[in-house]
Amino acid sequence: MQTRLNVVIFLVHNMNCYRKLITDAHKIQMQKIIPVILLVVLLIPVSQIDAQEYSDNTPTLTVSLQNETPFVYRDAEGYSVAVGIVENNNALTPVTNVQVQAKFYDDLNPHPIETVTENVSRQVIPASGISPYSIRSASANPNITQASVSLVGFDSSNPKENALRVYADDVSVDTELRLTGTLENGAAALTSDTNVYLAMHDAFDPPRILSVETVEIGEVMPNDRVAFEFNGKIDSKAAGFLMVAESNIFYSDVVEVVIPASGIATKMATISKVSIQDSQGRKLSELSVGVPVNIRSETWIQFAADQERNETAYTYYVQIKESGERPTVEYIGQYEGRFIGAGLDSQIIDWIPQRSGLYFMETFVWDRNNIPISEQGPIVLFLVK
Repeated sequence: MQTRLNVVIFLVHNMNCYRKLITDAHKIQMQKIIPVILLVVLLIPVSQIDAQEYSDNTPTLTVSLQNETPFVYRDAEGYSVAVGIVENNNALTPVTNVQVQAKFYDDLNPHPIETVTENVSRQVIPASGISPYSIRSASANPNITQASVSLVGFDSSNPKENALRVYADDVSVDTELRLTGTLENGAAALTSDTNVYLAMHDAFDPPRILSVETVEIGEVMPNDRVAFEFNGKIDSKAAGFLMVAESNIFYSDVVEVVIPASGIATKMATISKVSIQDSQGRKLSELSVGVPVNIRSETWIQFAADQERNETAYTYYVQIKESGERPTVEYIGQYEGRFIGAGLDSQIIDWIPQRSGLYFMETFVWDRNNIPISEQGPIVLFLVK
């Protein structure tokens, strides 16, 4: 709009100069022409470059959800809990009052049964930092089967000092996870309201958050250490957890802790011959949007977990990701099967590509306790047109 106005002012100014040099008859004629010229100028489209010069700048604070489809589980009291991660993508500014809204659904109604809004676990997410969140349904409704989440709002914040250090001393698992750890206050100041947050995740890449646990510590004296423990049941799919500490004035870096593989069954399956085929059984490396295909593979198991019944129930997972610097998950499918003794079994999953692009496929086999019983299968790269 400013560009148009500048053009109009320039033309009118020059018209006034010319009007002094022409006759009265010409003046009358020009007075008829000027409105037409102004109308033409106003109809001239402003170029995209000019429009960009006066557009709003991109917001400098950027907070996002790692996944808008959270993992949902039912706790011991029957409440549904949605969990996940929020990221502060700004490299300079911490944020606070970060709120996430969860909408809980059943399998039939397109409208949510309940809507709950909660703050994320951390009071302040530092620049380029993350925070887990855990949102519990308002009631123990057994009909809730899924949830979606959205970011409601956040504020910029004064930074906290990175003066805490947290690490795991010992981690073991059988029916429960047992963790002993240490928190250090490296500053010459008393800190209070200190918590350690544990975000359990599975083995997928990127991992899904399965639960968020809080270990309350309270006050920590200046330059002091405090031992802490966590004993509790966790999802059997958990392969590790993120651990971070925060107090009223300090915080720690995020630490990745791997859950040891002790207690995992000794049986081992091997995934092979992973391919994508059309309805005629022909192998494909190029797929078409909207055309159904079959994902096929073979899995061989050395011996069954239950030697008395000589059979092993399993779940075969397929994960398809769009290739790129930060691969995004396009599809997750599963096949329920059963090994009878040692030997070979085949798996087939139907899939319809929805978007064009370059993709790769990963495969996994877990037993019915959601414990991996195979190494990841061979990666398959393919193109969708």
